Amino acid sequence: MLKIQEIREIIKLVDSSSIDEFVYEVADTKVKLKKHSGVAVVTEAPVVKVAPVAAPAPIAAPAAPVAAPAVAEAVQAAPAVDASLYKITSPMVGTFYQAPNPESPAFVKVGDKVGEEAVVCIVEAMKLFNEIEAEVSGEIVEILVKDGDLVEYGQPLFLVKEN
Repeated sequence: MLKIQEIREIIKLVDSSSIDEFVYEVADTKVKLKKHSGVAVVTEAPVVKVAPVAAPAPIAAPAAPVAAPAVAEAVQAAPAVDASLYKITSPMVGTFYQAPNPESPAFVKVGDKVGEEAVVCIVEAMKLFNEIEAEVSGEIVEILVKDGDLVEYGQPLFLVKEN
């Protein structure tokens, strides 16, 4: 079975290329990517289906619209991110979980040392729980999302100070 990093690399390569469709099969694993109108759909058989790479379908607007100044203040209040820190990003659209189940402790917390293959969280997509690995060795400096939050493809989840 392909690792999530390998799938990410395939997505990046196909996304940056001029090809519209890519299929990769080995034993019981199949990865098929198609680009249509800037959207790449990835599936891995028989176990993993990854949600669309582009932004998800729009959510219905709330009953009372949010005031524009409140949104502007929220954007201005966002802290500046140190460029020297590595960002662990979400490889898919889904729900972020810090622990394997509600009774278990979080995979990592601020200050924890992690290795390249250390699982730092789970992103649930289409009822499948995908373990996200650190990809670098270092120390977790900040957790950018809350447990149960919806995350987008490419959204930063953690900041890591590399060793």
